Amino acid sequence: MYVDRMSPLWVEGQVIEYKIRPGAKMQFLKLRDLETDTSMTVTAWAGVIEAAGPALEEGSRVVTRVKPVFWERSGSLNLQAAELHLQGLGDLLARIEELRRRLAAEGLFNEDFKKPLPFLPRRIGLICGRNAKAKDDVVVSATDRWPSAKFEIREVAVQGTNCVREVTQALAELDAIEDIDVIVIARGGGAVEDLLPFSDEVMVRAAAAAKTPVVSAIGHEGDSPLLDLVADYRASTPTDAARRIVPDRARELDGIEQATNRIRNAVATRLATESQRITTLTSSPVLASPTAVLDGHKAALDKQVTTLRHLFERNLAARKHELGQAQATLTALSPQATLDRGYTLLKLPNGQVVRDAADIKKGDLLEGILARGRMVAQVFGTTPASPTQDSQGDNP
Repeated sequence: MYVDRMSPLWVEGQVIEYKIRPGAKMQFLKLRDLETDTSMTVTAWAGVIEAAGPALEEGSRVVTRVKPVFWERSGSLNLQAAELHLQGLGDLLARIEELRRRLAAEGLFNEDFKKPLPFLPRRIGLICGRNAKAKDDVVVSATDRWPSAKFEIREVAVQGTNCVREVTQALAELDAIEDIDVIVIARGGGAVEDLLPFSDEVMVRAAAAAKTPVVSAIGHEGDSPLLDLVADYRASTPTDAARRIVPDRARELDGIEQATNRIRNAVATRLATESQRITTLTSSPVLASPTAVLDGHKAALDKQVTTLRHLFERNLAARKHELGQAQATLTALSPQATLDRGYTLLKLPNGQVVRDAADIKKGDLLEGILARGRMVAQVFGTTPASPTQDSQGDNP
C-alpha cells in the first residue's frame, strides 16, 4: 500500500508519554510537535531506545528518524523509529535534514544527474581511513573478483574536524587523474556523531561536482549520510562497493563460455538449415538436370530449323530451275548460238554490221566473226536482194 512506499524522514518533538516496559522488544512513546501541538504514537525496538541513553524520559526533546506504519488489524497509523537522539545531537540532525531538503530542491540528488559506473575501470580511486578495515574490505573483495584491478588510494581522516577537508581534497586529487574511472569513499560503521562529516555541505557539493563517478560506502545498511544521496551509487557496505565497481571474473568467463556455446550452436543450426535447403534445391528436377527446361525449346527450335531448311532448299531448287530455263532461253537467243549453227557475222572496218549487200562493194575488206575465231575477207562481188527477200525481211 502507499504508506509502505513512503520514505523515512526526520521528526523533531517532545516526549509527552513514555513508560519503560522491561523485557519488551518493542517500546512505545508519544511525541508532540510543539509548533502545531499535534501528537502521534512512536514505536521503537528496544535497541533504538537503549542507544538514546538513560536520559530519555517524559519531557525530553528528541529528533528521531521514522517511517510511517499502518496497522491494518487496528486501523491505526503510527511512526516507527529507526534512530532516536536527544536534544543537542538532535539539533545537528535537524540541520542536516534541512540541508537535505535544500539540496534536494536544487536537484543534487536527481537520478538524471547520476553518472553510470564503468563496467571495468582502468584504475579505481579509493578514499578511506588510515589502516582502516574498510580499505581491506574494498581492495581484497575487488581483487578477488578481478585480480588485475588497480587502485590509487588516499588514506585520510574519516571522522573528526579534519575529515571534510581531507576527504574533499583527496576527492579533487583523484578526480583530476585521467585514468581513474571510479572513486570509492569508504568508511566502516560507527556512531551517528562519527558519520556527521559525510553529511557536510562542502563534501556533498564536492561529490556532486566530480567528473568521475563516485561510490559512497559509508557505514552499514542503516546509515544514510547525505553523501549517499548525492553519490552516483550508494553501497550498503565497503564490500558491496567492491562488488559493484568491478565485474566477477569467474562469472564473466562463464558468461563468455555460455555465449560462445550459444553462438556455436546457432552457427551449427544455421549451417544445418542451409545445408538442408541446398539439398532440397539440388534434388529438384531443374537443378538435377539444368537443361531440362531448355530441352522442349531446343526441340521446337530444331523443328523450326528443319522446316526452314526444307523451305529454303525447295525455294533454291525452284530458283535454280528458273535460272536454268532463263539461261537456256538466253543461250538460244544469243548471237553466239546463231554462230554455233554455222552463220558468220560480217563487219565493215568501221565496225558496222553488214546487213545489206548494197552496203558493200567489190574490193571492200570485211571482218568475219565465226563461232570460234575471226577472219578477214575481200569482196569480189555482190548480189542485190530480190524483191521477195525484201518483203520477207532479212535472213541472218
